[in-house]
Amino acid sequence: MAYAALSSLMYTLEQLFKPNQSFVCPCSTQQHVESLYQNLSALQLFLDNTTTKDIETLKLVEKRIRDVIYKAEDKVDSSLRNIILADCGEKREGAAKFFEEELLKVEKDVDCLRKEVMVVEFNKHGRKCAELATTPSSPEKSTIEENSIVGMEDDFNIILDRVTSQTDELTVIPIFGMGGIGKTTLARKVYDDSYIRSRFDKHAWVTISEEYNQRQMLLEVASSITGSNQEMSDDQLMEIVYRGLKGRRFLIVIDDIWSTEAWDRMQRIFPNDDNKSRILLTTRLKYVADYVNCPDFPPHSKSFLSRDDSWNLFTEKLFKKDLCPPLLVEIGKHIVQQCQGLPLSIVIVAGLVGKMDLTYDNWKKVEENLNSFFGTVSERCQSILSLSYNYLPQYLKACFLYVGGFPEDREINVSRLIRLWIAEHFVKARNNKRLEMVAEEYLNELIDRSLILTGEQKANGRMKFCKIHDLLRQLCLSEAHTEIVVHVMNGDVLKDRYDQHGVILLSKVKEKHDYRPRRSNGIIRTFISINVASGIYSRVSEFKFLKVLDVLSVWLDFSRVIPELVHLRYVAATIGEGLSLAKLRNLQTIILRKTAKLYMYKSTELKHPVDIWRMTEIRHVDIELPLYISNPVEAEQPLCLLNNLQTLYLYNSPFVAEIIRRSPNLKKLQISDDSEHCDILDSLSLVQYLETLHIRTVAMNFSGDIFPPNLKKLRLSYTRLPWEVMNLLANLPNLEVLKLEGAFDGTDWKVDEDVVFRKLIYLQLYGRYELQRWGVAGSDNFPMLEQLILNELDELEEIPESIGDIMTLKLIKIKWCGYALETSAKKIQQEQQSLGNYELQVQITPKV
Repeated sequence: MAYAALSSLMYTLEQLFKPNQSFVCPCSTQQHVESLYQNLSALQLFLDNTTTKDIETLKLVEKRIRDVIYKAEDKVDSSLRNIILADCGEKREGAAKFFEEELLKVEKDVDCLRKEVMVVEFNKHGRKCAELATTPSSPEKSTIEENSIVGMEDDFNIILDRVTSQTDELTVIPIFGMGGIGKTTLARKVYDDSYIRSRFDKHAWVTISEEYNQRQMLLEVASSITGSNQEMSDDQLMEIVYRGLKGRRFLIVIDDIWSTEAWDRMQRIFPNDDNKSRILLTTRLKYVADYVNCPDFPPHSKSFLSRDDSWNLFTEKLFKKDLCPPLLVEIGKHIVQQCQGLPLSIVIVAGLVGKMDLTYDNWKKVEENLNSFFGTVSERCQSILSLSYNYLPQYLKACFLYVGGFPEDREINVSRLIRLWIAEHFVKARNNKRLEMVAEEYLNELIDRSLILTGEQKANGRMKFCKIHDLLRQLCLSEAHTEIVVHVMNGDVLKDRYDQHGVILLSKVKEKHDYRPRRSNGIIRTFISINVASGIYSRVSEFKFLKVLDVLSVWLDFSRVIPELVHLRYVAATIGEGLSLAKLRNLQTIILRKTAKLYMYKSTELKHPVDIWRMTEIRHVDIELPLYISNPVEAEQPLCLLNNLQTLYLYNSPFVAEIIRRSPNLKKLQISDDSEHCDILDSLSLVQYLETLHIRTVAMNFSGDIFPPNLKKLRLSYTRLPWEVMNLLANLPNLEVLKLEGAFDGTDWKVDEDVVFRKLIYLQLYGRYELQRWGVAGSDNFPMLEQLILNELDELEEIPESIGDIMTLKLIKIKWCGYALETSAKKIQQEQQSLGNYELQVQITPKV
């Protein structure tokens, strides 16, 4: 899309401003680069500040910007590639001259584009989303707003309790969740309930939708309260509404509100007379719900229906009070399962199936053609769901569309997604924060807007995986196809759009498929293979301008392909021999694994050095043997610091200390070392910002305070330290997660009274320890512990009883341990239950 295209080209130009790029961009060319960059910045600022509801005109403007910028980027990247690959001074000089000529053309085209765009006038009224959302054809309004609340009984009771609570103060009760999840249905059920209505003197229902219209809102409230004349001014209507509500107990429903500004403008018409008046509010945006809620009543998150509730809603819509014929139950449940608990989708499916004769053959045809059937369902839902996309700020749109490229029904690794977003340059610096932090904020914004769902969490509570509902994924693919951002290939014959810019994601690949582009007038920037596909190997080398290459699933040797892709920012691939990354100056992420052939021959010798010391943009490095990071002392610039490097994985590197010293801003470090002497401890004190550390080594000497003070997560594997050292780890003031895998030797671990792990929330002991006795002075040793995980502890006799007294403890998990330890865990749980604590869970996996 336009915003992402601008960001990508601006990033390329930013690299040319750096001192070490003089051989690519001589001084005479710099002024043209600066002029072009200023025009691009102006266009991006224009998009940032455009808040029009005139969606159609905006899309036309974005398409015009996108088309021009894509062509500009093609010219710039092509010219730069020629310079970088030139193998002699004469060729490089000619390539540099050609680059300047191309740059002049691009500069002229973009300047004309800027002038053209700046005079565009948007229709201030635009296409009113409020009208769109209330048309008779809108599924959510016409078919979902019924009195049936199948699967919402618990939600209804929660809202009922809040509406009828004894709190005197005017209370706002927000309900939030994604479009089509049943917020309006729930609010309508509460609003229409006779018991609830009898408690209030005045009632009003107001639908706001995306575009807030103050007059329309006032008319709706005034009509419900007083039946006022439409010819009154807004000020008169406000006074009429306020007086009509003053001194009376009222229930107002504000349905589908999209902004805090809208709430700020309308809340002044509602008097607070401390008479138990209530305002029920629905929104798709969590930050709006948080903004309006009262402290005593946190926002209510409307969740998806369970499988049983989904089936009950489906059968009620389709069969009313009758039962589903037994012959259709199994097929019907399989069909309904595809809705993933979204009421809107379930009701539409019931409507479509209800138009057929209710026979086994008809339902079987639906089951056999689910993709086609749910394509129709998706189309019916788009008018509701697309509002959420259209309302996104520019900087989030590409991030959202990108997520749609990943396979359906599969969780997405958050760390990987964030690195890809950064490589695509979707993420802009914000308030001097690390790009990874900003990207995480982007993800949380999408979650708060009910567009992305949270998945599995890490031990410290942070998100490890995220996911997307299938209907929202279909929305992504539909919009991405139009915006030319993401093209998903499922083994089918490629569309003509494949020759255009954007992202290619391979899924369900056919081995014999020909992956060459139909026409060659377009440039692919990103290539990601989700599943194994050896057939694409020979084609990757044809994509000369790739900026992202992720083919880890393809266990073939990409050693000869990678060095030619000089614009790469992200590479994740398998290699079978040494390779040079010298010309890949813009690399941000390097993930290299050895091929199956090297695994077969167990090649572990250090054979091929990789020089990363001129990669000033590098952020993530994970290079597996037989490759290794070269000695920084021998680099061309021995004192070069990798200030952007955030995560680093090292395998049997003899230069660990030197590498760490030149990576001052590391956040995550993993070191695996099988040598007899692992000399890393002295250098650890130099990485003051380190938050996560994993050390896997067979020999480590521990003495003193060697770990960085900011460390939050520590994992030690096979270090075989004495248990006395464990108590020293309590000196780490910010330690939250501690995982120990064969890390300590000895039969006794005694935790003295003065040893306090102040912030530790997760403790895992794993491995066949000799540990028999674990002595704890009291629950104060672990005051914040939430999870205790014990794996394969054959000799440990019991868990200290005082562990059960830890107020924050939620889970004790025992896996493949002895019977005595299992009995000890059950005893702690029983004792806690006898004291009224039923929150502590004990999970046991017996030893086989």
